[in-house]
This record gives sequence, C-alpha cells and structure tokens, in this order.
Amino acid sequence: MFVRKNKNKSGSLSIQIVHKIKRKNKVVKTLGIAYTKREEELLILLAHNEIERLQGVQSLFVEHDDLVVENFVGGIANDHLQIVGSELILAEIYRKIGFPSGGSRDYFKNLVLCRLVYPGSKLKTVDYLKKHLNLDISVYSVYRFLDELNDELKPLIEQVTFEYTKKILDGKLGVVFYDMTTLYFEASEEDDYRIPGFNKDGKHQQPQIMIGLLVSSHGYPIGYQIFQGNTSETQTLIPVLDAFQKKFSIEKPIIVADAALLSEKNINVLQSNNYEFILGGRIKNETEQIKQKVIELKVEEGKPKEVKSKNGRLIVSYSSSRAKKDRRNREKGLKRLEKKVKNGKLNKDHINNRGYNKYLKLEGEATVSIDYARYAADSVWDGLKGYVTNTRLSRMNVMANYAQLWQIEKAFKISKTDLRIRPIYHRLKTRIEAHICICFSAYMVYKELERLLKINGINISPEKAINEIKEIRQLNYTLPKSKQVKTKILQPTIKQQALLNMKI
Repeated sequence: MFVRKNKNKSGSLSIQIVHKIKRKNKVVKTLGIAYTKREEELLILLAHNEIERLQGVQSLFVEHDDLVVENFVGGIANDHLQIVGSELILAEIYRKIGFPSGGSRDYFKNLVLCRLVYPGSKLKTVDYLKKHLNLDISVYSVYRFLDELNDELKPLIEQVTFEYTKKILDGKLGVVFYDMTTLYFEASEEDDYRIPGFNKDGKHQQPQIMIGLLVSSHGYPIGYQIFQGNTSETQTLIPVLDAFQKKFSIEKPIIVADAALLSEKNINVLQSNNYEFILGGRIKNETEQIKQKVIELKVEEGKPKEVKSKNGRLIVSYSSSRAKKDRRNREKGLKRLEKKVKNGKLNKDHINNRGYNKYLKLEGEATVSIDYARYAADSVWDGLKGYVTNTRLSRMNVMANYAQLWQIEKAFKISKTDLRIRPIYHRLKTRIEAHICICFSAYMVYKELERLLKINGINISPEKAINEIKEIRQLNYTLPKSKQVKTKILQPTIKQQALLNMKI
C-alpha cells in the first residue's frame, strides 16, 4: 500500500491510500482534501499511520504522532484564538439582569462589557470587539451607534436596574443614598451642557458636567441624573428624588446624604415633601446655644446622645479613633500656619474662617499671629460627629444607616477608576449621555458579579475576577478531513474554572 496525491481541478489535492493488486491500483481510503501545504503534510502523515494500522504493524506509540501534533500546533494562528470569558460569564450576568440585547441592541451589550473588560477609549472598544467577538468594526460605527441611542434607552436601563435591585433586596428599598460628583472633559471648549465649575479633582478650568447618583443599601444602583457643570450640589437632590418618585411610584424612602446636602433649602423642601432624611451634621456650624448644649452632653464612646435643633434631631457620637485623627489634623494645620507666620507670608487678608486660618489673629495694625487659646479650645470637638435627622429611628440605627454612605463613595470610585467613566472625550450631548448610560449599566453588572462571587464562595474581588475572565480563551479549528469547524476552550486555571462553574 502507498499514498497517492491526486490533483483536483480546483488546485486542491486528494490524499488517498492505494493498494496495488497485480497491475491494478485500488483505492483503499481517501483521507481528505488538502487546500494548503500544511494540510497536505498532515494528511500524508495520517495516511502513513493508517497504512500501518491496516497492515497490523502499528505500535502503541506511533512515530508519526509527534509530527502530527507538532504540525497541528504549528498551524494555530492568532486568528484561531478568541477571548470568550466575557461572553461566557459577564454577558450571562448582563442578560440575567434584563438589560437589552438582540439585534442592534447587542451593540449596547458589547459596549457595556467592554467598559468592564477594557475600559478606556472607543479605540479600545474596537479592539475588544475584534478580540472577543471576531467583529471587525470601525470606531466610526461605534460613534454612529452612540448617536442613534434614543431617549428610551436611559429610562429602560433605569427601570431594569431598579426592578433588579428591588428583587435583590426582597422588594424593600427602605433607605436610599445620594451623592454627586463632577465629570470633566478633555476639551477646551464649553457649551450649554459642559460648563466650568467647582471640580473635586482640581480640574476647574476644564468643561464638566455633574452627575447625581442614587444607590440602595450595599451599593446597588437605582438611578442617576445629569446636570450642567456649574450646578450647585444643593440644587440637585430634589430634582433627582422627584424624577425617581415619578418613574417608579414607590413609597418614599429615607434619604441618606453627606453634609454637602445640609442646606436650609434642601431640608425645607425634603420636609415639605414629607421625606425622612439622615444627613451629615456640621456641629460647629450650629448656633452658639446648640454648640453649648452639645458640649454639655459629654458624649462617651458607644453612647450617642442628642439635642433638638431647628432641622430636627441632632445626634452626636464620639469616637476615640476619630479624636486622634482630628487632633493629628489640627496639629498638622497648626504647624503649617506657624511656618507661614514665621516666613512672613501671611497678612490680614488671610484672617478668615476658612480651614485652619480661623486660628489667626491680628496684633496691632499689621502683625498676623496665631491665637493659641482658640486652637486649644477647639480640642473640645475632637472625636465628635453629628447626624441630622427627622426620623424616629434609634440613634444607633441612624448612625448605622449613615455609615453605609461609603457604598455610594465606593460606587463613584469604581466608576472613576475601574470603569474609567472620566475623563470624557465626547463633545456631542447625545454621546455624553450614551457614555454615562453605558457606565451606569456596567456598574450594575459589576455589582451583580460582586454578589455572585460571594454567593458562590469564590473569594476574590470583582477586579481580580474580571482579570481572570478576560484571559479565558477558545481555540477555533477545522478538521482536515471533514472540514467541520470545531471550538474548544483552552484548559482554564483553577480560578477561571471556578468562574466558569459559577451559578448565575
């Protein structure tokens, strides 16, 4: 028996095993058709292996096996490898939440998953689509899709997010947390939407917008609202709450927010609309009468007390660790002042109540010095923390609810770092709104991943899980004989296998 190559009209080769009987050749088996030189070599090796098997002389370890494997591995190109982790895991979470998918809305799904796996520019989005989905799409196609996202998408995303969050919390929201932040643009021009204003990141000269975010306990998102860049924080709370009430028609939750929202106007509007609230209190901004009552309380650690204020109950707690931090900060502030006074860098214009400048005083007509008596008297406030509320909750419950405010701070941190919601490079209002909607959706997927990791007993952070997910690869290959296309996930690591087995 021998191997014969027959050339076809198309230029391909048929690889056959032929048995010569007397003077006639009889085809025993056709191994397949080779379209490339590498396929030809592989089929010939398989043919020789089959001849040995037919003749009954094949050993357990065939000498050609290594060559066959080496030939197959050598034929694997980068195009044959596809990153599939995000589709196998993150896309399933996306669909479980109920976010839109199918047809043109798969664009949105892909942009959300890309925000989790490769946060950054739209060029990275194009790279993601190529590596993960084998889609060769230009960045202009992505921009066109952002332009076409209609006004129905944000309400739909918020509705789905709200319903899923409510489901997770067994239908009980109870308390919601509100905060806002600034998002700046890498652009020099302002417009009606992007306006310079106070920026928490020190980007005061760059156009920006402001975003107010509502989250539930444990940091699950509920909704958001976008404001012009020069909007004051105190003017955002009620519009967000009103929009929230109109959309979801639910019982009014208790509003928890930090001291930045503690304005007379906000409190009056909250009370007139029958909202209950827990706000961070600024004890030292209270009237002298209230401050004296607070001092007389002599609050001890773990035993909060309260006094009545014009805005409701002023609950005061004490923490020894907070007292150490307050004292340390005051000492650092004093040293900086002493250095400036010694160098003569301060004048009477610096005497004000901003920060540690309140410890300055004027001696004579032009000499600025430090009022050490006032500095020492300020120590009475070390360790004290205030909470303003109109609820009937116990003092400990008020403090416990306020303590969860870090969840919304974490939400902003995740959005700004892991999801890289900022800086924003878009100019058009529609693209800006689409970008934020994508990031909001990605944050919900992130939070659900965090929850599922805990439920499934996988003791890694969402960030590390995403790093593992985006390294799960699949091999796409074609069988040389049947030309059948096959796929195989490459052997996952222990962590990757745990993620693949995760119950979603």
